[in-house]
Amino acid sequence: MFFPFSWILGTSEWTPFESSPIDCFFQGLVGACGISVLCNIMRVHLFIQTCSKQRSSWTGRLLRERWRTVFQFWCLTALLSLVGSRVSSLIVLEFSLRAVSAWATAGLDAPGRGPQLLLIQCQFSLGCALTCILVFLQQGALHSSLSLLLAAGLSWALAGVCQQLWSHVERLYPLHSTERYCGKCITLLTSGHTILASLQRVVVLAFAIATVASTATVYDHFLSQKDALKFWTPLTLCYAMLVVYVQEEQHRQTGAEALLHSVVLRLGALLVLLLTVGHWSDVLHVLITFLGEAVCLLNSRDLQQAMLKEEEEDTSPSKPELDSSSSHITRGRTATTSSDGS
Repeated sequence: MFFPFSWILGTSEWTPFESSPIDCFFQGLVGACGISVLCNIMRVHLFIQTCSKQRSSWTGRLLRERWRTVFQFWCLTALLSLVGSRVSSLIVLEFSLRAVSAWATAGLDAPGRGPQLLLIQCQFSLGCALTCILVFLQQGALHSSLSLLLAAGLSWALAGVCQQLWSHVERLYPLHSTERYCGKCITLLTSGHTILASLQRVVVLAFAIATVASTATVYDHFLSQKDALKFWTPLTLCYAMLVVYVQEEQHRQTGAEALLHSVVLRLGALLVLLLTVGHWSDVLHVLITFLGEAVCLLNSRDLQQAMLKEEEEDTSPSKPELDSSSSHITRGRTATTSSDGS
């Protein structure tokens, strides 16, 4: 009941960090770098698709809103540092279940939209997956802080490379792809169609490893108690049915409203679940997760708009073709009528 005072007193039961604050910061930094890499590679892919099909220009945001990108990055770092491994594990398992459900019902979705939509939705879950992997691998390590520092440094370097690639592509790809004197742009021009498939494989591998780590964490913290399975089995089944329902609802809705609706339903159900079987710290971490998902949705508005515009423009060219064909038929009939009359 009085857990805020426990934080001030520094008791071990109610601390905002499960381990050292420095270790939690490094874990959150790795997760935020992973989200940054995902978003920048997605932007590169969608930008190349836009240029290759000669559609309307990309609504660029990098140069105009750099400060906002930096602010959102450090917000994600702080939020991922605060979310504990228990809640992170549940989020990873929930997204894995959602991805399997989306794959099972892929026939109901529009072609090409499903993988991109899942990649946009998995941002905060991917950050939680990376933190779960680090927590699982660093259990019992003697020099965990040094290892996490090395992981954070490598993640920072990779995120910087992807950020520079997106900056280069946004400013210079339309020119370099036609002039063909830039190595980066020529490589993207010849093999850019494989970016999405490669990104999907990397994300699937990350979630596969994180699922193993999350399963071990959930078993240690939730299922190792006596008669825990009797209580968790009906709750898990109900939550799985909710995930399937949310997945079906997303097929009928489009835009950011559908993503926000699914986030509220999923995390609301997770909040109710942890109010039943979790600790008060878990409830707080779920509320932090709400903020993290909101930051990710705000950061990926350009991706959502580009994906929806690509989907609309893929279906729109059929109408002019029909109009032109009908006009040719009308002209033919008119010419035939005029010849008969003459």
